[in-house]
Amino acid sequence: MSDMRLIVAGAGGRMGRALTRVISETKGAVLAGALEAPGSELLGKDAGVLAGLPANGVKLSADLWSMSADADGILDFTVPAATIANVAIAAERGLVHVIGTTGLSSSDDAVIKSVTSRAIVVKSGNMSLGVNLLAALVKRVAQSLDESFDIEILEMHHRAKIDAPSGTALMLGEAAASGRKIALDQHAARGRDGITGARRTGDIGFASLRGGSVTGDHSVIFAGPMERIELTHRAEDRTMFAQGAVKAALWARSQKPGMYSMADVLGLSDF
Repeated sequence: MSDMRLIVAGAGGRMGRALTRVISETKGAVLAGALEAPGSELLGKDAGVLAGLPANGVKLSADLWSMSADADGILDFTVPAATIANVAIAAERGLVHVIGTTGLSSSDDAVIKSVTSRAIVVKSGNMSLGVNLLAALVKRVAQSLDESFDIEILEMHHRAKIDAPSGTALMLGEAAASGRKIALDQHAARGRDGITGARRTGDIGFASLRGGSVTGDHSVIFAGPMERIELTHRAEDRTMFAQGAVKAALWARSQKPGMYSMADVLGLSDF
């Protein structure tokens, strides 16, 4: 099979540059386009140079329709509005769409799901092996422990992150809720301030910390009457997210249209 031609959305950002580097190091993948927001001062810059590599001749552009004519997939770690704008074009062009964007609303998710009868989408709040294994473990632990164990999710990210809780924290919350056979949106406690009253039995709590240059720390705490279980993952370099995204794209290329997750990519769906 020929090399998979990939577009990096948000190519001028930190994650976009990491994706460009990983594509250059991955057998079977090649950079076919570098997408950036209209009006960005980086438009026209060489994607390789921005990523700390030799010039590769791929210039940052805001025209996804044109660059997607000769592409096979798009790696999309941007912002919700940009991702939703990319969905229709990716589906129309038949591109594999790997989505790592966080902060998507339920209506955004509905738009993405609407194209999966004809398009291949891999969507995950986190593309790392470790976090997806953590989510599988969280689900198993939540299945094993009753409501006498309270579930709290703590996450910390760099000071520039714009959404909270993180997409990974919400993914872990969904895993815990699935293990308990409850709906997360009915049991999530996402903000505590002032006199809140006692903790409601069955809630899944979230706490978000922001500061410095933290790539991403996540802990799921099961706090029981006389003991506590803590499952933790610490990300040390966003390159691992980029590696997971490229792996997902290469895997998805041979799949049928539909919505997939990193658990599918990594064979953890039935863990």
